[in-house]
Amino acid sequence: MKPWEILESRLLLDKRWLRVREDRVRTGSGHVIDEFHVLECPSWSCVCCVTRDQQLVLVEQYRHGRGAITLEIPAGVIETTETPLAGAQRELREETGYEAEDWVALGTLRPEPARNTHRAFLFVARGAVRCFMQALDPSEDVRVRLHPLAELDALIDEGRVDHAVHVAALLLAARRGLLVG
Repeated sequence: MKPWEILESRLLLDKRWLRVREDRVRTGSGHVIDEFHVLECPSWSCVCCVTRDQQLVLVEQYRHGRGAITLEIPAGVIETTETPLAGAQRELREETGYEAEDWVALGTLRPEPARNTHRAFLFVARGAVRCFMQALDPSEDVRVRLHPLAELDALIDEGRVDHAVHVAALLLAARRGLLVG
């Protein structure tokens, strides 16, 4: 198996949060695809956060792509000047006001590697305490929702938490025994 060869590439859209590239490629078997679209988005971090009293720190917010209010773990884009961990810590503090001293890196996932270039960095924050008020961007309307850790399976099974990467992060953290402090 060979990587594809880019024969030509042109930028179709160049915005702050999204670049769309159209590549003309030759596959490993020699087949030419004239229009293969690649989405370049910033990478982001997400946090499976558990308080000292075993509550999951979740956030509720409207997601326009889905057209609904969702329940998720805190997450956001990593700034160019910060590490994935620093981005995760900042997002947790800004979105929820919580901080934690015990952080564990769960790993990195590629949410949709067929056409997207970005990565999702997964973290667990344990023993979290609310230390600050939220510091939201003008476009954000985020509500903090605490749920007992014991409700994790029900939240996923009932589709209340359905962001695929967030579900993966929560299940991976649970499987590794990292959500119990």
